[in-house]
Amino acid sequence: MLSDTILLNRMREGDSASFNTLFDRYWEMLYATVFSVCSDREVCSEIVHDIFLNIWLKREKLQIESFKAYILASARYHVYRHVKNARKNSLEYREELEYSSRVSMNDGELNIRYQDLEKSVERELAELPRRCKEIFTLSRREQLSNDEIATRLDISKRTVENQLTHALRHLRLSMKHFLVLFLFAVN
Repeated sequence: MLSDTILLNRMREGDSASFNTLFDRYWEMLYATVFSVCSDREVCSEIVHDIFLNIWLKREKLQIESFKAYILASARYHVYRHVKNARKNSLEYREELEYSSRVSMNDGELNIRYQDLEKSVERELAELPRRCKEIFTLSRREQLSNDEIATRLDISKRTVENQLTHALRHLRLSMKHFLVLFLFAVN
């Protein structure tokens, strides 16, 4: 078994097999470390993959004495940055919006904007794979539980969860600008 130092030196020279060995050696430990702070599996996977991607992209410039110490420090930094950004970007949802008496709402305009939002959601859902869209529809429109969806489609509950996560992430990323514009237009 080659040492981390030898693998790092080979990786700096572009040896992807050495990089893959380091990845396989440390991925699970790094994932567990990140997961202990941030228990969102998708976020943890993204953070770990970002760390390794950065290492590969900057391999020629990096001065790493201890690979394990380096990736653990990187994990702390990435988790800190994720938590900081999550706090900054979090939105507070309320069941009822409170409007001051100075704001008058045009119900017709609000209905048009709502219909535009619905059309945009439909367009974004159309970009999803057929099965993903079907699971999303059963969950959000027909209000079925994950267990009910899994039973109806003869798939595992985990598959349902993964597909819903994928659909919601896609909508969140693709619709965030529209939602901000929608909210500003309403006020």
